[in-house]
Amino acid sequence: MVNILPIIDLLGTFVFALSGALIGVKQKFDVFGVFCLAFITAIGGGIIRDICISATPPAGLLSIKYLIAIILAVIFVAFLQKLVLSLERLSNLFDALGLGFFAAFGVNKTYQYTHNIQLSIILGCISAVGGGVLRDILANRKPVVFNQELYASAAFVGACVEILGSTGHMNGHISIILAIIVTTFIRLLAIIYNIKLPSIRSFSE
Repeated sequence: MVNILPIIDLLGTFVFALSGALIGVKQKFDVFGVFCLAFITAIGGGIIRDICISATPPAGLLSIKYLIAIILAVIFVAFLQKLVLSLERLSNLFDALGLGFFAAFGVNKTYQYTHNIQLSIILGCISAVGGGVLRDILANRKPVVFNQELYASAAFVGACVEILGSTGHMNGHISIILAIIVTTFIRLLAIIYNIKLPSIRSFSE
């Protein structure tokens, strides 16, 4: 797993940065605003995770590779802005992929530091949704994770898949890839078919 995990981490950073940059462009933010939104989307959840497991300074702030991945994502969106904005579901795809990448990586890293299954699943989910929540707050949008959609739920299922690999009950390479696929698939399925969790109010109606 030593070789694949850094790749998974950087891919997650890049695709989450893309989703943040896309929303910044749609909200008509300036260059700095788009970069900040991409930055917080990409590393926000990871910073929360690293602080919780005492892996400080957080890797997202310490390593230049994350900054490079975010800058590349912003450049990609800037130069292909018309193409990107013309594809309605592209931002949803990037967001779903980032959700899968960070759920898998978050579980794996947390378990390496703590060997605690419960905490690994919780922080895997936070790694996946934390940056998106911060992004939505900064963009003055209702956070998707609080809006009945299968967002955190998708990350939770992916986290449960990855913990099987982290604890040695499944091949590690297979579990992390399967976790990404499962999380992304559930999220996209929820978007396509408008699948949502019931609200508290609906139970009393």
